[in-house]
Amino acid sequence: MHFLHCVLILVFIISDDSLGFDVRGPSGPLVVPLGGSAILPCYVETPLEKVKVVWKRTDSEALVHLYQDGESRPEAQHKDYHHRAHFFTDQIQHGNFSLLLENVRAEDEGVYRCKVYSQQLADKTLVEIKHVERLLVSGSDRSVSAYDGEDVTLSCSVDSHITPEHIEEVSWIRTDGDIMVLLYQNNETFSDSTDEQYRDRVEFFTAEIPKGNFSLRLKSVRTEDKGVYMCHVFAGGLSANATVVMEQLGFSSWHIAVLFFCFAAGSGAVLLLCSLIYYRSKNTDTSSIIWTLQVSLIFCPNICMFLAFMFWGFTEGSLHEAVTCCALYILRPVMLMWALHYLKYLQGILEFKVFFFFFKRSVNAYCWQHVKA
Repeated sequence: MHFLHCVLILVFIISDDSLGFDVRGPSGPLVVPLGGSAILPCYVETPLEKVKVVWKRTDSEALVHLYQDGESRPEAQHKDYHHRAHFFTDQIQHGNFSLLLENVRAEDEGVYRCKVYSQQLADKTLVEIKHVERLLVSGSDRSVSAYDGEDVTLSCSVDSHITPEHIEEVSWIRTDGDIMVLLYQNNETFSDSTDEQYRDRVEFFTAEIPKGNFSLRLKSVRTEDKGVYMCHVFAGGLSANATVVMEQLGFSSWHIAVLFFCFAAGSGAVLLLCSLIYYRSKNTDTSSIIWTLQVSLIFCPNICMFLAFMFWGFTEGSLHEAVTCCALYILRPVMLMWALHYLKYLQGILEFKVFFFFFKRSVNAYCWQHVKA
């Protein structure tokens, strides 16, 4: 009797197992490209009849897709998967319940459950999208502007399945001259690669790099910094970039000082010259006034231009040009005063004009040759 019970139980187990089925999935997690397509495997070895297939997210129970009564039911899908998740309907009769997920998004990462029902039996498998391969680099939506001498931030944010410490390279380049602004490579900043124009004026926000923030701080902005800057990122065989436009900079107090002294030099020269002509046309003895006006005409405009170029040098950081121009406007009145002895105190306005013209041309030509050299 005991032997008969054992035989019946064994027959029941065998028959029950033969009626069941095993739903299979992938051998491991999936890694899919952003914006691409992914196949989420789900299948059985033996075709089934009257099946119902339900695909869901395990974290939110959102219905990804449903197959029931011999047809797919897209109207039952969660809105996030409309027109993106599809069955291979011609393969379902062969036991293939895999799902095609198109236009993959970053938020598609997660675990999916494929559950198959057939004749009061059911089985399931899990499919994990572990990573969505992506490298998204974003900059500033609007152009950046600043006053001269201020610090400015050029935005660059990286969103990737690759962690920031495994990003191979981030380079900031000024596109109009292909100028290297700053380089980050293998978790190290290479300031030596920075172009001389930006040396000691650029840096990353080191504490923000682990968050994927590779924004650039540009210190002591100059007018010549205007242009288009590109943040170029390389990671895991992928590359992406974003650009930031630095617009025309506003006038700072230094610029206003330059304009003031240039205006003072021009208007002062015209005013002094007109006064000199007026007093020379008078018949009265005005020699002392004429002498004062002549000396002022020599010194005042040149001193104003000297100060203008000195402030311009501070503003633009162009040391060589500033020194050359300042030297020119200091030497010019000195040379003119030295020549007074030979011109009999500049008697005759015509002689003064001729001398001033040719002397200016000679000094300018000499300085220009040395600047080019």
